[in-house]
Amino acid sequence: MKLYFSPGACSLSPHIVAHELGLPLTIDKISNKRTSDDRDFWQINPKGYVPVLELDDGEVLTEGTAIVQYLADQKPEAGLAPPNGTLARYRLQEMLGYINSELHKSYSPLFTPKTPAETREERIEYLRKRYGFIEQTLAGKAYLFGDQFTVADAYLFTVTNWARLVKLDLADFPNLLAFQARVAARPAVQAAMAAEGLIKRA
Repeated sequence: MKLYFSPGACSLSPHIVAHELGLPLTIDKISNKRTSDDRDFWQINPKGYVPVLELDDGEVLTEGTAIVQYLADQKPEAGLAPPNGTLARYRLQEMLGYINSELHKSYSPLFTPKTPAETREERIEYLRKRYGFIEQTLAGKAYLFGDQFTVADAYLFTVTNWARLVKLDLADFPNLLAFQARVAARPAVQAAMAAEGLIKRA
């Protein structure tokens, strides 16, 4: 399998999941909508953004929330996603949807220099409200669903890493900050971040 990524973008989430599962994965860094061998990325994903997972048979899977579940289902015994058809799986999808729509997309305008200051302030305030729910969810837990690390944790960690880039102060969310530190220390997370050049290799 091949993962098309951009360093530190939402594609870090499936990258972490692949490392957690020990799945063989090649990575291809996208720069200016070109692959590492100078192919037009729009031809690979007409949506124009990462992540993209290219399967061994040539099938292409897009959308991070779908990709992480696909990867988790390759090794269900690892427990990164509950079995399909169970309420626990729908709870996972519920959380992935929340992270995707309420957190991930709320960050987007904060990365655009042309976004008016008023809009930026509104988005920051909105994110703080949405992180309030996450802070409550993490109370007394190591991860979103207890002691078991899941694909939702990889996604939350990835998105929340953007806070410092947009100057979103998370000091009021101690459970969230402890979660970020806990996830950052995982060997698979360190390996994925090092492979993307986000941290130095140990």
